[in-house]
Amino acid sequence: MDSLQQIPTDSDGSADLRELARVLLGTMAGAVMDAQADALCEDGANVRNGYRERGLVTAVGPIAMRIPKLRAGTCFPEGIVGRYSRAGRAVAAAVAGMYANGVSTRKVRRVAERTGIDRLSADQASAICGSLDEGVAALASRTFEGLDFPYLFPGATYTRRRRDGRVQSAAVAAAMACGSDGVRRAVGFSAIGTETHAGWLGFCRDLRRRGVAGVRCVTGDAHEGLRRAMAECFPGTAWQRCIVHLERNVCSLLKTERQRAMAGKALQAVLRESDPAVVRAAYHAAADAVGAMSEEAGSLLGEAEAGALAYLDFPAEHRRRIRTNDCQERTNRETRRRSRVVQVFPSAESMIRPMGAVMAEQDEDWSGRYWIVPESLARLEEPAHAEREPTGESREWGLEVVQAAIELADAGWRVA
Repeated sequence: MDSLQQIPTDSDGSADLRELARVLLGTMAGAVMDAQADALCEDGANVRNGYRERGLVTAVGPIAMRIPKLRAGTCFPEGIVGRYSRAGRAVAAAVAGMYANGVSTRKVRRVAERTGIDRLSADQASAICGSLDEGVAALASRTFEGLDFPYLFPGATYTRRRRDGRVQSAAVAAAMACGSDGVRRAVGFSAIGTETHAGWLGFCRDLRRRGVAGVRCVTGDAHEGLRRAMAECFPGTAWQRCIVHLERNVCSLLKTERQRAMAGKALQAVLRESDPAVVRAAYHAAADAVGAMSEEAGSLLGEAEAGALAYLDFPAEHRRRIRTNDCQERTNRETRRRSRVVQVFPSAESMIRPMGAVMAEQDEDWSGRYWIVPESLARLEEPAHAEREPTGESREWGLEVVQAAIELADAGWRVA
């Protein structure tokens, strides 16, 4: 009965389990530290010399720790709390996890206070979030030995950082790749300043230095600096221009919503076809149809043909995967969402922290499943067969496909 009377209660008389857990945690921590100090003083090897008080923020609230003092040397409970740390490991993990998922350090503090953890300052939260840097650095420096990456997907997203007393726009580059084992991986990320040839060249050289090799196709946006850097570091690779971004670029050159709808339907009709000869014929027909609406947009499609249709030179089961840069774009969107709460980063290291957290999550999620069947990747080593040239029949069929798509878009526009 006496022990039951010692259980803390709320104002309504019910047991306060959080307070009970806090008291028990403090008592158990004290008992463990006393046992450790007694072990150091066995056989007169040392003598205890009182206690020193230290506060520790835990998942159930703050506790007052009484750390034993010795006459010679020090007694510090490394297994209970880290040196110079005022927060327990569970709290540190929770705070770091909230930050990695896009919660600002100020909001982390407010959330902590609502759960009973007081006196967690914004500076403490920032210091705890710095614990992410070790994992981010390990992922950024990871090496790849004995594994080829036939498909590479580089990209960049922009954020703002403070440099030389001014707020500047800066690019954070990242790259995903599909390995010869069929699994996607995050193979690199770095702050490159701007998407210039020099910035991308340093990024690509780092990929190659860490073992990214065997690249057959690079899928990315129409950045000349990126294309040049990839060609220099991975010679002989095919360049695939993201077909989704190409469609957006073409539509941006058209004047009316109706024309944009027609152009979008025409390009989507091209991608629905599987026969390379028909795809090429349909692409030409789409370029002609778009060119009738805008000479500039039609010229863009004509100039982009080699890059837009590079995926046709690869196995049919891979084409849908490699013709767009969607996997990289999803990562960029998530990075922007999480970095939006910060608005302006104080340094390059803090700027790449959200990107590293996103990449780490993606890499862990991808590691458990195939993106492309490994057996089909082995076909890349086989000699390429000559592609069937477009015939008059395929050209006629391609034109028919595009015309049907445009008529469908026009009909939908009129109904709307």
